[in-house]
Amino acid sequence: PSPAEGETPGAGRLGRVRRRLWARGLGSDQPVTSADLLVDAFDRIREVVYEAVDGLSPEQLAYRVDDESNSIAWLVWHLTRVQDDHVSDVAGHGQVWTAQGWAKRFGLPFDDAQTGYGHNSEQVAAVQVESADLLTGYHDAVYQQTINYVRRLADKDLPKIVDQAWDPPVTLGVRLVSVISDDLQHAGQAVFIRGLL
Repeated sequence: PSPAEGETPGAGRLGRVRRRLWARGLGSDQPVTSADLLVDAFDRIREVVYEAVDGLSPEQLAYRVDDESNSIAWLVWHLTRVQDDHVSDVAGHGQVWTAQGWAKRFGLPFDDAQTGYGHNSEQVAAVQVESADLLTGYHDAVYQQTINYVRRLADKDLPKIVDQAWDPPVTLGVRLVSVISDDLQHAGQAVFIRGLL
């Protein structure tokens, strides 16, 4: 159900995954699964990322409302890093950021483990990109790895404890919903800044 090679996410009135879910709700004997809903959520994040950055110049991507604000480039980089970091952790595989060479392509002045969490104004300003394609390229790679993982999940997998550092401990389902929530908030912020531009 992920967009075909070269297809713009969300092309048409409804994204491909949403069309499938809508069709299933109208008489199909195949139930909508938790995996279907997760795929749909990550598909929506990807659509908003494309909406936020499409056609913008490096200067527009780096624009900040004031010295304490985030830029579109930082927001999209950060939300993608969070998805990459958190999903790869629960899936038990390497991050796209380092495994596929995206850290080198971005060339940011941070340690490869950085996700943007806790960044100060100077660090936000340091996230400069050569094009929107760099941001969407990295996001697409993370999206694909995420979808490959979540589409295999079953309801019985979601209560599994994946992080004991919190009280109560974090389940897989809660961790994935947390990533989705964080990503959608940041993607929405990026679209807001685009509106100001």
